[in-house]
Amino acid sequence: MRILIIEDEKPAFNLLLKKIKEHFPDAEIFGNLDSIKAAIEWFQKFPSPDLIFCDIQLADGISFEIFKKVRLSTPIIFTTAFDQYAIQAFQVNAVDYLLKPIDPEDLSRAVEKFKSNQLKSSIDLELIKNLLEPKTTSFKTRFLVKYGEKIQSILVDEIAFFFSEERVTFIQTKEGKKYVLDSTLEQVESQIDPALFFRINRKYLCSYSSISDIFTYSNSRLKIKLHNCGDTDILISREKVTDFKNWLDG
Repeated sequence: MRILIIEDEKPAFNLLLKKIKEHFPDAEIFGNLDSIKAAIEWFQKFPSPDLIFCDIQLADGISFEIFKKVRLSTPIIFTTAFDQYAIQAFQVNAVDYLLKPIDPEDLSRAVEKFKSNQLKSSIDLELIKNLLEPKTTSFKTRFLVKYGEKIQSILVDEIAFFFSEERVTFIQTKEGKKYVLDSTLEQVESQIDPALFFRINRKYLCSYSSISDIFTYSNSRLKIKLHNCGDTDILISREKVTDFKNWLDG
């Protein structure tokens, strides 16, 4: 961290230096600059620091003149023996406004306030970055199954639906072939693209192409008929009907 001190009183400078080293032991400290002229010349030669401690009344005038001539976004902790400059101070990136003689506790509070603002800005930037970055979710494109003594891979495009029976999960292909799958239906649901498959109920997770008929049923439920499926009592609960219709309309 790069910290600049603009202060024309030696005792105040020494106190600032001591407290800065306590809070920022690894900081690179610049200054002491004791005038408007010296500060403007410094900003013209060097990049902006991360934090500025600035006295308001300097040897050659009021330090606000610096910030009229040099455009900065750097946070500033102002120090002064007078309180009439507070409003002006907070118009130029002020983090805090400390009255002299500076109370060490007030100075510590101001530094912690700066740290807190800095952390919040960092978090906000990271949040914005995450929101703007496109989210890429990877879904399975095939499932490994055992067929007799063989192991083979079934492409998701070939699957009509998944179903659970006697605590065993099965894959049924569009051709009507059935395979045992070494996963629970809940695990499969988290691995498969929800745009392609819908969890009808606790027993079935089906693709759009596997649905042959949809019927209205009692209590605002729906009854589903699947291709190559002998189960004639596949129901969608009232709570899932809206989501199911939205999925169909997707």
